Amino acid sequence: MATSEPLKIQEQLERELPNLSKHQLEKLTHTIREYYSSKYKSSNIPKYGRLNKGFDDWQIQNFFRVIDKPKYRLLFGYMANLGFRIGEVICININQIDFKTRELKLRSEKSGQLDSLIVPVNLFKETVAFIRANRQEIENAEGYLFFREQNGHSLRAEPYLEQNYVRKVFREYVQMANIDEVYDTSDESGSKRKTRRLHLLTTHSLRHFAITRFARSTNGNVVLASKFARHSDPNTTLRYIHTDKRELYEAIDNISTTDIEDMKRRLTK
Repeated sequence: MATSEPLKIQEQLERELPNLSKHQLEKLTHTIREYYSSKYKSSNIPKYGRLNKGFDDWQIQNFFRVIDKPKYRLLFGYMANLGFRIGEVICININQIDFKTRELKLRSEKSGQLDSLIVPVNLFKETVAFIRANRQEIENAEGYLFFREQNGHSLRAEPYLEQNYVRKVFREYVQMANIDEVYDTSDESGSKRKTRRLHLLTTHSLRHFAITRFARSTNGNVVLASKFARHSDPNTTLRYIHTDKRELYEAIDNISTTDIEDMKRRLTK
């Protein structure tokens, strides 16, 4: 059987890499980085621009108002209160929760680090009530809080909900709340994928909402907010903290009014 092209390249690299100088290795690394940066450049361009990626207070109220299933109310509650990523929230196991201290341990999806957060009182009460009402299902799911539904939606072996299924449920609730907004379409030129509608609110918008709300509650303490968000770099956290139009416009008005009053005082002296 003929050796495949990728395998040939791998074998060639394995032969030649040990003989390269430090300068040659650096040059090769730079070339590879530039190649892939150029190749995937279009997919890395942010589509939102300066749009707010998170829920505002009115939207979050309407969103939770239409959620009629306790499981999804609790799941999205963890995302909106603690900023969990979708891949983190679906894997919550009751063994991760200290029911005496309300502390929840989780492994960060991005960094792989083990972190812990305290579950807010109301969310904790809701969690306990949900566990009591669904004890058998949770036991059958090996302790996973958000157990997979037996409705044939997935052939996966994992006993917890699948990410895309949760995204589908999320989209249904957003539409029910009449807060769904398509702000653009994807640019799929050069690929075989169909053009997709890009929705302003996604499951990740709940994480944006949680981090923004936490930052506001701490008077803009970015260091503390980055710990809450479990970001290693506070600059990453800044991309999640949004100012709504009302705050922005009030600040502009306040600054403008102050400047005008100062100017008047100077002119009348």
